Amino acid sequence: MKTDRKQLEDAAAIFKALADPARLHTLIILAEQERNVGELAEIAGDKIGSVSARLKVLLQARLVKRRREGKAIIYSIADAHVVNLVENSVAHACETH
Repeated sequence: MKTDRKQLEDAAAIFKALADPARLHTLIILAEQERNVGELAEIAGDKIGSVSARLKVLLQARLVKRRREGKAIIYSIADAHVVNLVENSVAHACETH
């Protein structure tokens, strides 16, 4: 696989975004169903501001996408690659050695 510097930087940004357990948990929640910020905060037991900050990082890394539904912003996983990455990383962490 041939990659250039920009592709490597983008891939590293993905891993940096995934390095926070709270952001990873947000992705796991969104893998089940799209949600708005309030729903994510309630499920995570956290403040809306904290969840919004996490979503900003995940959006910048292109791991989530958003759409407007009336006054609400609905967040979802960007694509199947993200779901696979999250599932594989959690499965790898759960393996016994």
